[in-house]
Amino acid sequence: MKIHQEGRNILLILILLLAVINGLIYVFFYNHYFSVGLLTVSVVFYLLVLNFFRSPKRHFKGDTHNVVVAPADGTIVAVEEVIENEYFHEKRIQISIFMTIFNVHANWFPVNGKVLHVSHQPGRFMAAYLPKSSTENERSTIIIKAENGQEILTRQIAGAMARRIVTYAEPGDECHIDEHMGFIKFGSRVDVFLPLDAEIMVSLDDKTTGNLTQIARLK
Repeated sequence: MKIHQEGRNILLILILLLAVINGLIYVFFYNHYFSVGLLTVSVVFYLLVLNFFRSPKRHFKGDTHNVVVAPADGTIVAVEEVIENEYFHEKRIQISIFMTIFNVHANWFPVNGKVLHVSHQPGRFMAAYLPKSSTENERSTIIIKAENGQEILTRQIAGAMARRIVTYAEPGDECHIDEHMGFIKFGSRVDVFLPLDAEIMVSLDDKTTGNLTQIARLK
């Protein structure tokens, strides 16, 4: 299993810290049941964090022309027509994917195209499944001009536990499906804002697999 680059230092520090704590408890406060219990909890906790930072190698199968793929693993928590007021200032179709701590947290580019704009907005850290998190939480906004000329907005949103959003996209970059757009640490959400004439291919509560599930098709 490949570990994402964002987690390597964290995992190294964590395993050293857990080893020190368990070693000190064993040497100075030895109690068989407590030591075994602490070791068990430490191993389970480390495996959970390790699972969070896994980075599966994925390739979208099929023609990517006008395809919009899920930028993240998770559950569809919103498919609705909204007014996007931060960039477009017009109606768009919003598709929102909520990630739990058990999902892969790497984010992929949803379309082929060119990155036009990247910005970071500070904000709150409310639960990412709430509708208001899209506009009130800390977030990064990426605007991509797709191959058909339409502009697609993808927004990485921090959650109640997520405290760091990493965005690799930069203005002027050529971007492609199969490439990582960024990473969000510990529970979060990704929104995609599409043109009104896009053909939507997912529904509320559907499960998505990042870079594999087709969520829409552009006209």
